[in-house]
Amino acid sequence: MKEEIISQSEALFKGIEQLIETARRRVAVFVNAETTMLYWQIGDYINRELLKEDRGIYGAKILATVSQDLMKTFGKGYSYSALTRMCKVAKSFDFEIVATLSQQLSWSHFIELGTIENPIKKEFYSKLCIYEKWNVRSLRDKIDSMVFERTAISSKPEQTIKLALSNLKNEDTLDPELVFRDTYVLDFLNLPQAFKEKDLETALLKNLQQFIMELGNGFAFLERQKRIAVDSVDYHLDLLFYHRKLKRLVAIDLKLGKFKPEHKAQMELYLRWLQKNEVQEGEGSPIGLLLCSEGNTEHIELLMLDQKEIKVAQYLTELPDKKWFADKLHRAMEIAKSIQTTEK
Repeated sequence: MKEEIISQSEALFKGIEQLIETARRRVAVFVNAETTMLYWQIGDYINRELLKEDRGIYGAKILATVSQDLMKTFGKGYSYSALTRMCKVAKSFDFEIVATLSQQLSWSHFIELGTIENPIKKEFYSKLCIYEKWNVRSLRDKIDSMVFERTAISSKPEQTIKLALSNLKNEDTLDPELVFRDTYVLDFLNLPQAFKEKDLETALLKNLQQFIMELGNGFAFLERQKRIAVDSVDYHLDLLFYHRKLKRLVAIDLKLGKFKPEHKAQMELYLRWLQKNEVQEGEGSPIGLLLCSEGNTEHIELLMLDQKEIKVAQYLTELPDKKWFADKLHRAMEIAKSIQTTEK
């Protein structure tokens, strides 16, 4: 009798505990959204008021005085720096966008996103932040490491990027161009200046966790030096991964130097073999990623323009400055435009 009472009590407790936790999460979401909307409204109100009668000339002094009064009444959350952030976010986001995103992003997320001026870049980080559940620190790291500039889709037309981002809610329509990058930074490997492909592969496996983080969310490591037998000839694929959200095998081959046309033919052989022998029910066709130590964007664009199953990217063993990434993206966009113009 006693044991039955204890068992039923524990079950009842767990049921009530779950109800409380669920309610707490709903309240937290509600409070976060309401707080975010309040801060946006304050920022928008200040922006509009300071524009009246050229008050912007001495707006900083007005804001400093107001912040002192607000802190006396409502606390430290209304400091001068806090108010300036509210103004910046209000300028950066429309009311409707904030109302939608505030259900899933915190005010701290909006502060980070508000530093981005380019609208499509801002939308990229906003949508990926929700989709991959980045905390504020992760978002800041992604922005600092220029993930947008390095993601394959960044050089595509704006409408292409918007369409891919709008489909993020449905994993069945996840665009691989949002998953793969055209530049990977492997500065954590500490490789010597002169290294071989085997050295690179070994270093990647020793630092597998960091490598997967650089590859992006959803990758799972399967095998090293995957044996591929064709007509009694053995080939070996450097690394085999699986992407959980794409539901596709990812074959990675490491190359020293620039991309060459024969690399494409070799990868096509690997992919056809994997399709025939490894792909399981419910999975999509395999994707190949050729990681080369040197970039040759035009060569890749000309050969791979319509090729969806093979990606080519450059890997860097040292982190360059941000201008390097920006310049590379600019070159890629110009090349893509010139090729599209020629085809028309």
